[in-house]
Amino acid sequence: MCGIVGIVGHEPVNQQLYDALTVLQHRGQDAAGIVTSDGRRLHLRKGNGLVRDVFHLQHMQRLVGNVGIGHVRYPTAGSSSSAEAQPMYVNSPYGITLAHNGNLTNAELLQADLFREDLRHVNTDSDSEVLLNVFAHELQAQGALLPRPEHIFAAVRGVHERCRGAYAAVAMVIGVGVVGFRDPNGIRPLVFGKREGPAGTEYMLASESVALDILGFDLVRDVAPGECVFITNDRELHTRVCADRTRLSPCIFEYVYLARPDSIMDNISVYKSRLRMGEHLAERILDRFPGRDHDIDVVIPIPDTGRTAALPLAHQLNVKYREGFIKNRYIGRTFIMPGQTQRQKSVRQKLNVVELEFKGKNVLLVDDSIVRGTTIQQIIQMAREAGARKVYMASAAPAVRFPNVYGIDMPTHHELVAYNRSEEQVRQLIGADLLIYQQLGDLVQSAWEGNPSIERFECSVFDGQYVTGDIDDAYLERLSLSRSDEVKQRRAADHANDHTVLELHNHA
Repeated sequence: MCGIVGIVGHEPVNQQLYDALTVLQHRGQDAAGIVTSDGRRLHLRKGNGLVRDVFHLQHMQRLVGNVGIGHVRYPTAGSSSSAEAQPMYVNSPYGITLAHNGNLTNAELLQADLFREDLRHVNTDSDSEVLLNVFAHELQAQGALLPRPEHIFAAVRGVHERCRGAYAAVAMVIGVGVVGFRDPNGIRPLVFGKREGPAGTEYMLASESVALDILGFDLVRDVAPGECVFITNDRELHTRVCADRTRLSPCIFEYVYLARPDSIMDNISVYKSRLRMGEHLAERILDRFPGRDHDIDVVIPIPDTGRTAALPLAHQLNVKYREGFIKNRYIGRTFIMPGQTQRQKSVRQKLNVVELEFKGKNVLLVDDSIVRGTTIQQIIQMAREAGARKVYMASAAPAVRFPNVYGIDMPTHHELVAYNRSEEQVRQLIGADLLIYQQLGDLVQSAWEGNPSIERFECSVFDGQYVTGDIDDAYLERLSLSRSDEVKQRRAADHANDHTVLELHNHA
C-alpha cells in the first residue's frame, strides 16, 4: 500500500507533486520521495518520514523541471531504511527512475535472473528495485538511441512476461517522458487524467483520483490491466495494452480501508461502496437478534474509516449515531506501524473517549475491519471503562484469515486474530459481548454495484484465493518468516542509526 504520482506539465511540477503526495499520505507514512527532470538532469529528494518532514524549502527549490514522479511508502518488503525510499534510479539505459505500489511475488527469482542473465546488480531487498531493473533491462534490449512509443510498449510487455504479483508503477525516462503501467490483473489502482491550459494539455498519473482532483486534473479513466500509458516530454499521450491475458481483479481491501472515501477507483465510488457495506451489515446484525428486535442504544464508529459504514447502519437499526471517540490526528495509523508493542501503545494516544456516549448504554462499535485484534481489544476495554453496559462489535469486512501477498501489511497468518479461530473465539479474545462480521458475498456486492462489469475482486485475505495462481503454502511460510513483527523490529533496530536522507543530482 504505497502512493504513486507522475506529472508531465508546462511549468515546474515540484509543488504539484508535493501536493499530490500529501493527499496520498494515507497510503504510506514511512518514507516519501520526489524526482524531477528538466530534460537533461535528474533531481531527487527522498527520505524517511511524512511528506511535510522530508521536503523543506531548500529541497523544493532544487527539484526543477516540468516532468516528475513521486512516492509515499510503507514497507511490506525489504526494510524501512531510507536507502529503500522511492523513487529508485538506474543510470542505464537513458537514466530511469521508478515508483511502485504493490508486491512482486517472484522477486527472489527475478533478482537471481537479473544477476546471472541480465548482468544487473540489485543493491537492496526491495522488490521495487527489482521491478525497476527488469524494466530497464527490457528497455535496453530494444537498442534504441531514443526510445519511441513502440520501444516503451515492448519493454512493458517484457515486464508483464517476467513479473508476477501486484504492481502499479510510474517511471520517468530522462529526456523522454513518463511511463505508467499496471499488472495484468489490475490488483493495485492507477488512474490518469488531463488538464487543459493556455499552453495546451498536461497529463497526470496517480494511485487515486483524489490526487487529480486537488490539482484540477480531469479523470480520464483507470489504467487498464496490463496497459501502459506513455506521456512524452512534449506531452503526447500513447496507450497500449501490453499483456496477452488480462482480467480486472481489483483489491477489495482498497474499498474497505486503504483508499480515501472521496476517490473513484475502477469506476467505483469508494464512499458509496462503504455506505452499501453499512446497509448490508445492518441486515446481518438484525438477523442475530431474535425477531430482529435488538437492544442497541447507540452506534459509535471507530474513526476514521468506520464512519461511512456506520451511518447507514445506524439509520437501518433506527438508533442514534454518535461520535464516541475523538482522534488525535498527529498520531500515525496503527495498522501500518512496524511493531506490535508500538501498535498497542499508540491506541490510547490516538483515541480519547467521550464518556457520556457510553455510560449505561448498550453500544455497537463499527470498524472497517479487524486484522490483528490488538487495537480493537483495547478500544472495547476503553468503552467498558467509560461505563458501557454492553459492547457489541461489528466489522464492515469479513474475518481476515489469510496473509496478503500483494502489497498490504498482513504478512503472517499467526498475527491475524481470526486465523484458525471461529467467530465466537475471536469475540472472546477481543472481549466483546457480540461480534458480527460482514459476509464476503455482501462485501463484494457493495463494491460490484458500482461497476457490474468487474468479473471478480481480489479477496485473498478473506478467502485464501490468490488471483495470480502462484501462491502455495511454502511461499506463505517463507513470507511469514521474513515479514513478521519480530523480523520488522529486528530490521528497525539494525537501521536505528540510519538517518541518512538521499539527495542525488545525476546527469542523465
